[in-house]
Amino acid sequence: MSRGPAREVAGHQMDFSCMMSFRRLSGACALAALLAAAAAPASAKTLAKVDGVEVTDAEVAAAAEELGPMAAQAGSEQQVVDYVIDTRLVSKAAREAKLDQDPDVKRKMALQADRLVMEALLTRIGKEAATEAAMKKVYDDAAKANKPVEEVSARHILVPTEDEAKKVIERLKKGEDFAKLAAEVSKDPGSKDGDLGWFSADRMVPEFSKAAFALDKGKLSEPVKTQFGWHVIEVQDKRQKTFPAYETVKDQIEKYVIQKAQADYIMKLRAAAKIEKMDEAKPADAAKPADAKPADAKPAAPAPKN
Repeated sequence: MSRGPAREVAGHQMDFSCMMSFRRLSGACALAALLAAAAAPASAKTLAKVDGVEVTDAEVAAAAEELGPMAAQAGSEQQVVDYVIDTRLVSKAAREAKLDQDPDVKRKMALQADRLVMEALLTRIGKEAATEAAMKKVYDDAAKANKPVEEVSARHILVPTEDEAKKVIERLKKGEDFAKLAAEVSKDPGSKDGDLGWFSADRMVPEFSKAAFALDKGKLSEPVKTQFGWHVIEVQDKRQKTFPAYETVKDQIEKYVIQKAQADYIMKLRAAAKIEKMDEAKPADAAKPADAKPADAKPAAPAPKN
């Protein structure tokens, strides 16, 4: 049930939101405070005792983090304390029954131990990599690669012939509502009211873009022929789309830097290791494509949003 970065490490899509989401839920305020207290260097607080052995706030905080959103649903610190108590009692009974010596259980325990220490290391690597300087460099590189782009906000009416387009222009000049007329006569199924939103020149066919970007705000075009038919275009607004400010994308950049550092580290270990895969696929590998490649893809740099 681990919620650490190793959850999706193979695809380098590690998402820390699940780990932390319960802190943002109103029912989890006590748990959030508990986690914060456990992270501090203060001495541990005893919350309960089981057969004389203490259950500390740090142990309960670790359990809450492990449970993730389920801890938020619990709604109170005491329910997580009860979970820790029950876990301790049942695990003690399981050891007395020597289930910890069962080969299958031992394998799973070893795998879980590997996952925990892997997550701890990857978390540390990500934290060390996500410096302000590193994040600023990613931002600056992305900003340089994304120059300001002119965009227009426009709407259109598409009809089969030039004569029909001219009639549309006449009706609009007489004051008819553009959206209502588009809904009545336009053959474009993707924009019933004619609204195309914001777009750059490369998003439309050349003839359409040339006409749209040549128009002033609020002006109608003459009939414009494209492969789809005849268009009447009205430009509603124009703007220069610029790269977003650093603070608005800082969280995306931090996640990218962390993921990239973790992915690079894993690939470095792979390159230094001697890895042998047997010809005979095991059942767990049967569903994988024969030509599957190692997870060496790098996370994509954050893209600006409209």
